Amino acid sequence: MGRSTKAAGASVPEQASRQRQNLGCYVYGIVPAGTKLAKGQGGLGDPAGKVRLIKHGEIAALVSDVNVDQPLGRPGDLMAHQELLDAVAAKGPVLPFRFGGVLSDSDAVTEELLTPHHDDFRAALNELEGLAEYVVKGRYAEGAVLAEILAESPEAAALRDALQGRSEDATRNERIRLGEIITASVEAKRDMDTRLFLDGMTGHFVQASLREPSHEWDAVHVALLAKTDDQQGLEQALRKFGERWEGRVNLRLLGPMAPYDFVIAQS
Repeated sequence: MGRSTKAAGASVPEQASRQRQNLGCYVYGIVPAGTKLAKGQGGLGDPAGKVRLIKHGEIAALVSDVNVDQPLGRPGDLMAHQELLDAVAAKGPVLPFRFGGVLSDSDAVTEELLTPHHDDFRAALNELEGLAEYVVKGRYAEGAVLAEILAESPEAAALRDALQGRSEDATRNERIRLGEIITASVEAKRDMDTRLFLDGMTGHFVQASLREPSHEWDAVHVALLAKTDDQQGLEQALRKFGERWEGRVNLRLLGPMAPYDFVIAQS
């Protein structure tokens, strides 16, 4: 969603004030009209802009005023965007917008965003009722997995032995080949372990979305759309899986958060 220059319907004093300050409405996402915000909830801006709801029918947009003369993307802006959405998602459904969406004023938000997409947004919010996103990250214990690879691959073991007591220059080709074997083996283990993990967590999530590894030793990196009232069950299942992988994979759970991996609202 980009910027809009439309300001139709704004009162003359409001429009003049906004033009003097060159303010726009930053849109974080869409929520049910009955959503309650924390008192003094802040968003983007320095100081943080006060977040408010612009309601239309059964839905509302989460917005705050930003100075459009100041480029978005300053340190902390993306974090403020996500922190607000995650705080709201912990209490109810939210359709997150991509970072950087600005419209000219409240009327533009209603006329260009809420009115034409009201029914679609309302339907999507209904589907997300009681759900939030949780991210599971698992990192291999490097020593343990290297031992697995050497035990499983005679070639890798022979190459490792060939490196002993020899200089890096003299073993360049062997080191490259060993690195290739390790990388391919980790990728294969990651694929298998991710499948095993999702099978083991069946019943504790509604949908899953695979994320790209954030580190070469990532074992699992998945987003789960799960029921917020089953968070304790999700945590218990994850602990059991962690015990199964003790000493091999370190697991951690992030969330609840807005469902970024499952729906991004945009006009």
